[in-house]
Order: sequence, then C-alpha cells, then structure tokens
Amino acid sequence: MKERALQIVELLEREYPEALCSLDYAEPWQLLFSTRLAAQCTDERVNMVTPVLFERYPTLAALASAKIEDVEQIIHSCGFYHAKAKDLVLCSGMLIDTYGGVVPDTMEELLKLPGVGRKTANIILGDVYHKPAVVTDTHCIRLANRMGFTESKEPYKVELDLAAIIPPEKQSDFCHRLVLHGRAVCPARKPKCGECVISPLCERKY
Repeated sequence: MKERALQIVELLEREYPEALCSLDYAEPWQLLFSTRLAAQCTDERVNMVTPVLFERYPTLAALASAKIEDVEQIIHSCGFYHAKAKDLVLCSGMLIDTYGGVVPDTMEELLKLPGVGRKTANIILGDVYHKPAVVTDTHCIRLANRMGFTESKEPYKVELDLAAIIPPEKQSDFCHRLVLHGRAVCPARKPKCGECVISPLCERKY
C-alpha cells in the first residue's frame, strides 16, 4: 500500500504543483482563527469574513480585549458564531498570557487552546512549522476511503492510517492536494473518474 500511496502522491504533485492552503492569512494566529471559523463553513466564506475581522482587530491584544458580541456580528455568516466568537477571544488571551503571543508548535500545546482540535492543530503544524501533519477534513476523509487507504470515517483513525503510509515530509502538502482534487475532480457525488490522474491506482471503494 505504501508504494501505491507514493505513486498517488507523485501524480497529485504533478497535477497540483502549488499545494497551498485555501485560507488567506498573514500571521500564524490568523491561520489558527481562520481554521476555527472554517468548521462547518466553507473556506470561501471564511476568506470573505476574515479581512473584516482582522482589520477590526489587527493584533492578538485587540482581539483579546474585544467584546464577544462584537466579534459575533462580524463572523455571524460563518455559523456557530456564539461558540466561535468566544473561542477567538479566549484563545487570543491565552496565546498572550501563556505563550507570549506565539502560536505553539506542538500538538500537545495546541490542543490546550480554546476551540482547537486535531484538524486545526495539524494545519498549524504543517503550514506554519512544516512538521509532519495529516489534516483530515471532509475531502481527505472521502478520498482516503475511496482510494482504499482507510476504512474509517473517524478523523483521528484516518489521520493515523494516512500517517502510516504517506512520507512525513509529504503529508501536509498531500492533504492540501486532496482538497484541490476533491473540489475539481472527486466530489462527493459523481466523481469524474474519466478525468482523474490517479484513477488507475484508485480502488474506488464507493
């Protein structure tokens, strides 16, 4: 399976040479909060909201002192805005008070932050700190199952299954490419197998 996985990695590298995160950000803390906002929301919507949010609150200190209801108004269209606004304000304060304004670079410390789960933590580890990281979003889970790399829909199990077969230095970019491929060629309904560069290697489980 590892050999097939590496072949698929290489094909996707050729198809999508720029494996960029689809969330717009300038600072690590902005990526952290953009990822939190992206829960149950599209990246496109988040990228429409965050310029307003970060213009209003350009620093962690500004966001840490913000009124939660004011943040709610800005991020309302991202959904679950009560919980998300509270997490952003509390997390800003914790980053300042506990970590000196620096986003942590380990899974253990990242998971201590309000609203941060493994998916968000892995995005930070991979994109900011260039560490091995498997980001199991909906595209990753769907494609990993279709390709026969996992039989689970549970994010942590999928993360472990992919981490076991994808080279560590390739993991973060591979997940970004799965998002691009999932959107362009392999959606949840009616995948375009005839146009898919990895079709000869895909087990197409469903």
